[in-house]
Amino acid sequence: MAFGWRCTGVAWPGDRPELGWIRGRERRVSVLAYGSGLGFRAVGERHCVGARGNPCPVAAVVPARSTGGRCPECARLDRAHSVAADTLADDPRPYRVYLAWFGPALVKVGITREERGGARLREQGAVAFTWLGRGPLMAARRTEEVLRAALGVPDRIPYARKRAVRGQLPGERERFDEVAELYGRAVGLQGRGWPESLEPLPLEVVDHAGMFGLDRSARAARAVSELVDGGVVAGRLVAAAGPDLHLAVDDREGVIVLDTRLITGWELAAVTREETEERAETEGRAERAETEGKAEKGEVGVPLIDIAGGGVQGGLF
Repeated sequence: MAFGWRCTGVAWPGDRPELGWIRGRERRVSVLAYGSGLGFRAVGERHCVGARGNPCPVAAVVPARSTGGRCPECARLDRAHSVAADTLADDPRPYRVYLAWFGPALVKVGITREERGGARLREQGAVAFTWLGRGPLMAARRTEEVLRAALGVPDRIPYARKRAVRGQLPGERERFDEVAELYGRAVGLQGRGWPESLEPLPLEVVDHAGMFGLDRSARAARAVSELVDGGVVAGRLVAAAGPDLHLAVDDREGVIVLDTRLITGWELAAVTREETEERAETEGRAERAETEGKAEKGEVGVPLIDIAGGGVQGGLF
C-alpha cells in the first residue's frame, strides 16, 4: 500500500520543536518556528504508525481520536521494552529522577535516561522542572515511588489538565518558589526511604515558559479533537508545549491547540497560504449566504472542543 508523507509526531531534541515525517523508507524533519505559517489537509484514513521503527504489517486503520495512533498488536510491541511499562528492569544506563511543574499544584515526579537530558520534560510540556537525583534504574524507580507517596504527587497528569492551566500561569518567581519548596521536601527524605545508591542533585529550576512561547501568546480556548478526511488545519504557530502546537487561526477562532499525537498515521498534504486565504473567503461568503437564508455551509471542517474549562481535547512542509 503506497502512502504519501505521514507525520511521526513532535520531538524536542533542543529548544525548538521538530516534526518528523516518513514516506516508505524516506525520513525527514521540519524544524518549527514561532510566527511561521502551518497548514495541512488530511487525506484518506488514519493508519497504524507501527512500532519501534517498523511499519504495521497490515497497515491497520486506527480511530481518529486515539492519541496512541497504533493498533493493539503494535501497541503491545511498542511497550514490550519500555521503562514506563516496567519491562526494562535490567537497563544498565544511569537514570535521573525529576520533579516537573505544569501549573499551580500540578506537579509530578518521574524518571528519564540521563543521556536524554531534559528532552523528556520538554516532550511532556513541563513548564518548569528540577532534577532530584541520579543513579541506577531500579534506585530511580524506587525513589519515584517514595516521592509520590510522601509528597502526594502523581506520576502521570492528563493532558487535558495541562492545557486547562497553561493559559493562566503565575509568574516565573512563583513557579520557582513552588518547585523549590517541593524540592526541599523531596531531598529531606534522604535516610527515610531515599535509596543510598541514588545520588542527590542540587536545586536547579529550568523554566520552559519562554522556550514554549507561553509567556507571549494568547490563551487557547479550543482544541482539535480529531482529523477527518479532507479536513484542514491552518494557522500561525504562536506557542508549543509537549505534543501541543498553539495556532492563531483568525479573529473568530482565536488560538486553538493541535495535539500532534492526533495527526500521526494520517497522510497530510501541504496547504499553501493562497489556499488558506481562498478557503477563508469561501467560508465568509457561505456564512453571509446562510445568514441571509440563501445557503448552508458545506465545509468538512475539523472538529474542535472547548478547553477553557478543562475539557478533553483546532505548511507542515
